[in-house]
Amino acid sequence: MKKLVKAFDELPWILKIILALPVVDGLAWGIYRVAKGLSKNDFLLIIIGIVWIVGGIFIFWLIDLITILLYQKPTIFV
Repeated sequence: MKKLVKAFDELPWILKIILALPVVDGLAWGIYRVAKGLSKNDFLLIIIGIVWIVGGIFIFWLIDLITILLYQKPTIFV
């Protein structure tokens, strides 16, 4: 899981933006959050990742897009 998280963290900025677009965001960044939660043993982050997989398609993609533009990474806690 740590390799997956590291791979997502090291993606170029433009690719992170592309992955934050509707439909793709739910899968890509939802899986990233679940993997990050598993690697850190963070139950809350795992739950957020699962919710992100479903909700990322509809509304959460906008949050990821904004945080990637501002902070260079998708984050829910700034």
